[in-house]
Amino acid sequence: MAYVFKNPQGKIIAASAAESFSDGWEFVENHDREYLAFLEDTLAESVPFRESDLQMARVVEDLISMLIDKNVIRFTDFPEAAQKRLNDRQSMRKRTQLSKLVDDSDDIIFN
Repeated sequence: MAYVFKNPQGKIIAASAAESFSDGWEFVENHDREYLAFLEDTLAESVPFRESDLQMARVVEDLISMLIDKNVIRFTDFPEAAQKRLNDRQSMRKRTQLSKLVDDSDDIIFN
């Protein structure tokens, strides 16, 4: 179930998966074609922003590493939750880089 809000021309301009926020919101089934088209259009519009966010996260991660390497900041200066996230990201990156080195077909490690 979902709720949609339409402009005066009858076009969906907002949607909520769980609740209507005020008068004017209409209930629609999840498989409603107009609702699905709205969701698809909304997701398509946000793709460049999501891609930019991912790239920016990588820049911030590299910046933090550089500042730590140059002793401008210490890893322990970050709150524990941030330290955990940074460690998790670094571990994921290392695993990803290592997985690219192994050719499963021949069990050979390439440099």
